[in-house]
Amino acid sequence: MRTGPAVGRSGYFHEALCYASDEELLAVTVPFLLDGVAAGEPTFVALGERTGGLVRSALPADSGVQFLTGTGVYARPTAAIRMYRKLLADLVADGAEQIRIIGEVPLPSLGPTWDWWARYEAAINRAYDDWPLWSMCAYDTRITPAEVLADVAATHPHFATADQGHLPSPGFLPPETFLRGNRPMPPDPIQAYPPVLELTDPTAAQARSAVHRAGPGQLPAEDFDDFVIAVSEIVTNGLRHGSPPVRLRLWTAPDRIVATVSDTGKGPEDPYAGLLPPTDGKPGGLGLWITHQSCNHVTHYRDAEGFTLRLTAGQPPVPGMAVHAEPPGDDSRPGGSVDQQVSSGTRP
Repeated sequence: MRTGPAVGRSGYFHEALCYASDEELLAVTVPFLLDGVAAGEPTFVALGERTGGLVRSALPADSGVQFLTGTGVYARPTAAIRMYRKLLADLVADGAEQIRIIGEVPLPSLGPTWDWWARYEAAINRAYDDWPLWSMCAYDTRITPAEVLADVAATHPHFATADQGHLPSPGFLPPETFLRGNRPMPPDPIQAYPPVLELTDPTAAQARSAVHRAGPGQLPAEDFDDFVIAVSEIVTNGLRHGSPPVRLRLWTAPDRIVATVSDTGKGPEDPYAGLLPPTDGKPGGLGLWITHQSCNHVTHYRDAEGFTLRLTAGQPPVPGMAVHAEPPGDDSRPGGSVDQQVSSGTRP
């Protein structure tokens, strides 16, 4: 049987824990974890090094709480979804009647790449609803931007409080409503320069060849190969399911490569496209799923001109860091000599 606020419920009980001090974090987390172990429930911690260390130190020795460590847990939203869905399925197959997890997204994710983690927080309301999970997502209000906290309220049905309360979130939105919202897509700083290549209606093979000619810069070969595949998949999606013209643009910097693929259509109808593995054959689902697992950041938006999807390989920009890029044609910038097939328009 289930315990805590999930008693009598089926599926996922999704809470946010927004804390303002280490003491408040521990006041909620330690009872949550120890009560889970006492009830015979598989109980996990997936926090960062600092917060995970605080919790580990506050627990008794041999507490029975399991720690999920390593950067791979929250490397990308789709990686987290894939890992947790397998974990939950295996635990339920072994007889678990409830699973408890407290986790947090990596600190850098609260910056320019927050948008796809916001979509993750919305999507998991559905992605984990097949299993009896009770989880808390921890956010330190001392370092979390106000706009992120607003998204936390919109994507979590409940809040955990320091006095062991479990309150409904007045700002919660159904995940489909949240995911269909047209979130702003601020340009990557290197998009202030003209693109190193710009193609109109390229075939997938032409797109791959052009990106290869632009070169990997300092990216590891495996990361660059994944990026090339992702660009190819999205160009194919645009040609098959979008509306012409399909435009590919590419920018490069020493630490990353950014591509945008635009068409004049409305984009995918499925609000979960890219975040959940496709199961119903909806157009573009597999390509978007592959892309979300092949890039370090994927974002998109719709405007009067159509739909744009942006892919980033390498290190996404960090607030306050200088942008190291040169205009196309400078020999110090990878891809500067790539021939361009220039199309009209000024979309980012």
